[in-house]
Amino acid sequence: MASEKVNSPPFRSRQERLLARLENEGLRRLVITQPANIFYLTGFRGSAGAALFGTMDPAYLWVDPRYALQAGEQAQGTKLKVVRKPLLKSVGEFLGRHRRSVAGRVGFEDSYITFAGLTTLREAAGPRVRFEAAGNVVEELRAAKDAGEIELMRQAASLTARVLEGFRAKVRPGVRESDLAAEIEYQMRLEGADGAAFATIVASGPRAALPHARASSKEILRNELVIVDCGAILAGYAADMTRTYYTGPPPGRVRTLYEAVREAQQCAIESARVGVKAGKVDRAARELLDRRGLGKYFTHSTGHGVGLDVHEAPRLGRGQKEQLQAGTVVAVEPGIYLEGFGGLRLEDTVLVGNQGPEVLTSLTKDDWYIG
Repeated sequence: MASEKVNSPPFRSRQERLLARLENEGLRRLVITQPANIFYLTGFRGSAGAALFGTMDPAYLWVDPRYALQAGEQAQGTKLKVVRKPLLKSVGEFLGRHRRSVAGRVGFEDSYITFAGLTTLREAAGPRVRFEAAGNVVEELRAAKDAGEIELMRQAASLTARVLEGFRAKVRPGVRESDLAAEIEYQMRLEGADGAAFATIVASGPRAALPHARASSKEILRNELVIVDCGAILAGYAADMTRTYYTGPPPGRVRTLYEAVREAQQCAIESARVGVKAGKVDRAARELLDRRGLGKYFTHSTGHGVGLDVHEAPRLGRGQKEQLQAGTVVAVEPGIYLEGFGGLRLEDTVLVGNQGPEVLTSLTKDDWYIG
């Protein structure tokens, strides 16, 4: 089975950018297996598929019969091939039959294809087709969002902020972490989200010292910190947001820690500008916490890119040299974690714009203690 759709923006533009990049890299074709990358380039949102883009050929998309109708409706700018055999075997056989037109290197996504998958691809293509790891070619293109993507991310961020704003009243002693996490994800659905972009984190008391704690059956107690980290996904695009609450009048120590994290986050957000190296954003937060004597309790990077994946390029970490581009969307999330006491983290989804950084998850950080 094969069909073709007229290519239309934004997929045409994305595919043209990819082809230009392949030509610059000296690759004749690129095998793509990562679902988010396939969606980015074609519009197909299935969880399994294999695409082939080349500098001299039309694009192809292989799916199994489960996705025939969906791919036929969604995929743009591709020739669709529905096959019953393993997808990578079909791609390899196609490359083997057309080896003259792929004289040179064929790239593959080495961050996603397994060794077994690469073996299947090579054996099906035959020894005359040369495969080469292509790195994160598509992810690098995805780093700068186009206008349509930015609008979807604004909506996902606004939805997340609305849910978290209404959620604050539910954070009280006696409620289980897992119940609160379930309520957040339920409210996201009611607001129109596709679902949660990741498993919602609600961590209280000493468990708040675990940066990626999963919500547990622990009941929230009075006079303890509660970290809530959540994000909606809407039309494939994610938001990421964290607020920290205190269940009672906060003592001086807690106030001091909270204001330090808040100031560190603001320093990082203000530094997230076009042309700035990603590592500088991390350094802005880290230096502030170092000056407060809290640097050793900041145990992860300051943030990461957000888009089709909730964690994508660029990474806002130590020594990262990648320059931020206009249209890049990042999560800025400094935090401090003290074993046996708890932790505090503040996170917002931020657009790196030509006029400066813009916080998309707009929700006050003033109203953070309860009771």
